[in-house]
Amino acid sequence: MHHVQRLAAQTVASVLSGTSLNTALDSVWRRNRQLTAPERGAIQDICYGTLRYLGKLTAVLDQLATKPIANPELRMLLLTVLYQLEYSGAAPYAVVDHAVECAVQFGGEHVRSFANAVLRNYQRSREVLLANADRLDEGRFSYPDWWVGRLRRDFGADAERILEAGNRHPPMTLRANLRRIGVNDYLLRLQQAGLEARRLDNGALLLARPVPVDRLPGFGDGEASVQDAGAQFAATLLDVRDGMRVLDACAAPGGKTAHVLEVADVDMTALDVDAVRLQRVGSNLERLGLSARMQAADATALDAWWDGTAFDRVLVDAPCSASGVVRRHPDIKWLRRPSDIAGFAAQQQRLLETLWKVVARGGKLLYVTCSIFSEEDHETIGGFAARHPDARILGGMPGGDGLLLPDHEHDGFYYALLQKD
Repeated sequence: MHHVQRLAAQTVASVLSGTSLNTALDSVWRRNRQLTAPERGAIQDICYGTLRYLGKLTAVLDQLATKPIANPELRMLLLTVLYQLEYSGAAPYAVVDHAVECAVQFGGEHVRSFANAVLRNYQRSREVLLANADRLDEGRFSYPDWWVGRLRRDFGADAERILEAGNRHPPMTLRANLRRIGVNDYLLRLQQAGLEARRLDNGALLLARPVPVDRLPGFGDGEASVQDAGAQFAATLLDVRDGMRVLDACAAPGGKTAHVLEVADVDMTALDVDAVRLQRVGSNLERLGLSARMQAADATALDAWWDGTAFDRVLVDAPCSASGVVRRHPDIKWLRRPSDIAGFAAQQQRLLETLWKVVARGGKLLYVTCSIFSEEDHETIGGFAARHPDARILGGMPGGDGLLLPDHEHDGFYYALLQKD
């Protein structure tokens, strides 16, 4: 367990220095190819869990260490071990014993007694330490204070429910490929494979328990995809019909692109600024038996990619804070800064201003974010519509006003459908 704890601590330290969790874990896998599947799973669980509950764990550690811990790796190790003691099913004595030996690797023999004392004190005084941590918003909710304050401002009494939903394990939902199989038929296939699932109102299939994709019947043959139920509203809302010219302006990794192609035979252009991520779109489409014209370009640089022919439908799945998907990406909570939100909002306005030019008269543009911050959602769309008299905001959005808050069925999303009059 030593090396699992050591690698987990180093990974969390890397994230808190500014690296995304996915990037940090990819680096660990590349540098440690000898790791077994259970070891990789354990490292991943510790990293995700520590970041999910980092505020609470930090508030506890600050009580246990009477002075700041100068060695950052030792501090990260203690945080990850506190996560294991509080939230994992591992035997506490083994977790502590291995952690103390790992602490010596990080800080030398002189930290042995310190690490041992911190972890034993936690076990003795757990209830008092956790109660004290709960007195602070960051300790209670495990989000930065500014994030908690923003949700309280926007959602009032509902803020706490939203924060708690963001700390739960995410649901796993599937999308049947309608070109290959009907939703109810695929639901039957799941049941025959021993996988409990139910159909949601929008046709998404919610698994009772997440499973590896290789356990999904027909996955390799393109019968189904993994996609959050909230994201599955996009293809329906876009209102596509056979023969339409469609642009997915921020296409990677391709889930929404594929879904649109599954529901209608359209002339699809999949655009993304990241050529490497665009390759994933191609791989997804190939597995599903679909095709699109793919272009790597900045959507706001029209001269680089647009041929001058307008589109009937434009999907703008805009870059955003991702505040609606923190349970899948708990590092986001600690990597984002308040100033980032204004930066995303400005980027979203630039995308809308540019892409409105490529929408045909009578055509529609669907704006999507996986954010629940109003600056990136209602305010962005309200400001855009106020500047463009030919942009009419259509109704019929999920949540009534287009905002889907994270719950047991889906992540948080915002949708706005604009028609060009």
